Amino acid sequence: MDSKMHSPDFYQNVVVMRHGDRMDNFEPLWASTATRPWDPPLFRDGWVRSLQTGRTLQRNLGFPIHRVFASPFLRCVQTASEVVTALCAVHDDPNALSSDSILIDPSKVKVSIEYGLCEMMNSTAIRPRVAPKDGDFSMDISKCEALLPAGTVDVKAEKLYKELPKWEETILSTRARYEKVFKGLADKYPTENLLLITHGEGVQVALSAFEKDVQVAKIEYCAHVKLRRPVFKKDQSFTAGDFKMLNLSGESGVTFSLPNSSTNHNDEV
Repeated sequence: MDSKMHSPDFYQNVVVMRHGDRMDNFEPLWASTATRPWDPPLFRDGWVRSLQTGRTLQRNLGFPIHRVFASPFLRCVQTASEVVTALCAVHDDPNALSSDSILIDPSKVKVSIEYGLCEMMNSTAIRPRVAPKDGDFSMDISKCEALLPAGTVDVKAEKLYKELPKWEETILSTRARYEKVFKGLADKYPTENLLLITHGEGVQVALSAFEKDVQVAKIEYCAHVKLRRPVFKKDQSFTAGDFKMLNLSGESGVTFSLPNSSTNHNDEV
């Protein structure tokens, strides 16, 4: 039977989120002494924002997150650590600004690093004066995984991209990469809801690729968009429909406009 002719067996949800506030945008001199100036950590406000955003997701999403994927860039891994802590919290003081004292159940969420969610690998996104001259960004996945909450890393998960894209990939190929990764991860885990922690361009693609003619004006730190698609089960296989936006009129931290509309939609984190 055509999947369009009957109701889906269930819906799959995918949340695509930008990392928290990055250090070099608040401490201009940071890069001048950093050993990896192309890979800034979170600024102090970014840690707080990431934890609070995780709490917001846990409280307001209306569905559980089963699996988290993060770009290997440090700011995304650190963001994932805070968000996952909030999602896995057993006892959490909502007024606490640090995740250090939060007790978690690591079985609630599994986390993986995915190269395909990385920053645009070109001088549009990574400032030429800080990019490594030989194009070697040397991401150590084991060090990335060590920054995530203990017990949450899925060591068996296979990456869609086995390495970072080559330096100076085009903007168009970056956008195609993000869309491919969003769909690829969803297809790989069709029975699970996913949270993908990436970069601003990735969030823009998550919005524009699945909503025709949308114009994105601004993407805040930790902004996120929510995608949903119907999934149909036959025997032991799954097929899925197209992704649609959830609550398009109020995506947290994203300012955008729709065709034939003079209204900007915005819901700040």
